[in-house]
Amino acid sequence: MNEFELIRRYFAVSPCAGRAPGVALGIGDDCALLAPAAGEQLAVSTDTLVEGVHFPADCDPFQLGQRALAVAASDLAAMGATPLGFTLALTLTQALPAWLEAFARGLDRMARACALALVGGDTTRGPLSLTLSVFGRLPAGQALRRDGAQAGDLLCVGGSLGDAAGALPLVLDQRQAPPELADPLLARYWAPQPQLALGQALRGRASAALDVSDGLLADCGHLARASGVALYVERERLPLSAPLLDLLGREAALACALAGGDDYRLAFTLPAEHWPALQAAFPEARVIGRAAAGEGVHLLDADGRERQPLALGYQHFGPSRD
Repeated sequence: MNEFELIRRYFAVSPCAGRAPGVALGIGDDCALLAPAAGEQLAVSTDTLVEGVHFPADCDPFQLGQRALAVAASDLAAMGATPLGFTLALTLTQALPAWLEAFARGLDRMARACALALVGGDTTRGPLSLTLSVFGRLPAGQALRRDGAQAGDLLCVGGSLGDAAGALPLVLDQRQAPPELADPLLARYWAPQPQLALGQALRGRASAALDVSDGLLADCGHLARASGVALYVERERLPLSAPLLDLLGREAALACALAGGDDYRLAFTLPAEHWPALQAAFPEARVIGRAAAGEGVHLLDADGRERQPLALGYQHFGPSRD
């Protein structure tokens, strides 16, 4: 099958490739045409996932389709954007119909969950990799950014941390666990749910935000640096799920939450007056610390003493310590 037949058979006919609000023209021409309303801005982000780096070889293609789009869509949540569409550049070692059918189903499931329309892309031969670009819209001037945190703000996260890192040994067949523990952790790894509604609710409330992909401490470092503040993370306030605690115990679970990565939860700073209403609307959100004058990320024990972390998070081109 050639490139154009592959696109027609597995992607152009997918439900997520149909007409969608804000998409004037989708698959089938040289470019897609997006049509945000007057007074809105486009939010655009691109993510690449490479076999052996971001996902294991021979993984389930349905799960991979879900995960690939969820990872990209999380960036829209971090900016407070409403989803519009996405493109997919797919590099394949070979075009296997069963693999493509399963991958397209997983991609479509996450696309519909995120209200994202597939509007174009490309296919080519080579080592397996996926590049997805996502597009969203939001009122001009209301994007959540990393550079607005102020001393005195609360530091918050959108929900439990560490589940995906705790699942990684299960994904790699390095560990076994009963289904009641393994299944919820594996779901957080293979099908993270971008916090799009929370991101949109934070517009006009949060002073800064990002999504946690490389580890809480590493990503908070990006936010602290961009905002010119210090962030204090209170170790004992980190939200941990019951399956993660039951599988690993508290200390190992905390290590996953602090530096494990792949959470795709939002981390954000918030003036304290906005917290009660936000927590009422999003009960999984938690306060985990505060912003203050200074610089860097500081990890505090239960007694308020600073603790040196063993690792901050994942980096592609450097050591784990930031």
